[in-house]
Amino acid sequence: MAKVWREGHSTAILCVSASLGPEGLIASGSEGGEVAVWSQEGCILGRFNLPGEKDCTSVAFSPTAPDLLYVSHGDTVSLLDPRNLNGTVEEFVGAGEEEINALALNESRSTLALADDSGVVRILELPGGKVCRTLRRHTNICSSVAFRPHRPNNVVSAGLDMQVMLWGLQKTRPIWSLNLQDLAEEEDNHQQRPGQLFNPPLAHCVSVASCGNIVACAAEDGRVHLMRVGGGSKLEQQGALKAHCQGASQAHFIPFLSHPYWLATGGNDGHVALWDVSKHPVVTPEGKAKVKGATAPQRKSKSKAKRKGQVREKDEAEVEVMDKPAPKVNIDHGDKVNWLCPALLKGTASLLVADQSSSLTVYPLPEA
Repeated sequence: MAKVWREGHSTAILCVSASLGPEGLIASGSEGGEVAVWSQEGCILGRFNLPGEKDCTSVAFSPTAPDLLYVSHGDTVSLLDPRNLNGTVEEFVGAGEEEINALALNESRSTLALADDSGVVRILELPGGKVCRTLRRHTNICSSVAFRPHRPNNVVSAGLDMQVMLWGLQKTRPIWSLNLQDLAEEEDNHQQRPGQLFNPPLAHCVSVASCGNIVACAAEDGRVHLMRVGGGSKLEQQGALKAHCQGASQAHFIPFLSHPYWLATGGNDGHVALWDVSKHPVVTPEGKAKVKGATAPQRKSKSKAKRKGQVREKDEAEVEVMDKPAPKVNIDHGDKVNWLCPALLKGTASLLVADQSSSLTVYPLPEA
């Protein structure tokens, strides 16, 4: 049964993050610079209005120090103590060249990555916030960024130029880039789902599975594009799920279920879905998918690529049919999804959903 957490915000919630600490705190940010911290029961533990009242676009707990919360607003990253929201602990003003869209921390909390409207990915050293790398290759807004688990010097970025890129932080050029538009145009059997517009695959959100080798990217064409990274950080394989009948805005792997390849997605169609992609050809080594639309700058390209809250569980066998993939769970949330956040709440696997409202909706997930 879905629960709704209210009274934390007065404006639409744009981002959510879950702490890995023993308290399991939840943080959310909204339009106008509002930040709220919640208990696992949905009680408000603190609120704070960021200076300047610019939209809070991303929140990220430190993976090693749960008493540290990083928040982006405008071109600034603020460091907060979620247990004492009386002011900022530290501010990295001008961390982004333009408005920051996403934050990510590596597992050791030694590095913070951010993506901004200018298209750059900036790497900040922690503590201190010194900019140590500025990665320029996206030709439009950079919308999302994520570190590869177990590989603290590898960052994946995605942008509205329809490119997904893998970076090694030792260099300022990507290891490879994947053009999602080329993939869409070259798909022989590409057909629209009913009600779907001809949307270009603008890349909105990237996530990396806990194994570190599978990347998911939610795109405006309604697909969630999947990539497998092999030895030497090479792009070995790519494919996609036809996940939503309008733009897919969110894709997040869930690290605490039965295997690393459970994927939660959300879209502009108001649906939230849970997928088991463990048997997808991109994930399984036996898959035959080709890598199309990929370029590696350091060598010659090989390019060629109902009711709100109603939950319906699908037959597990359907998930394994890759020509007609089906989600394990399909939630008719009823409103455009701004953010998804997987979380363990009192031991229950859950999805927190932020939409166009000032409330959070919490959906418990079936055992998987």
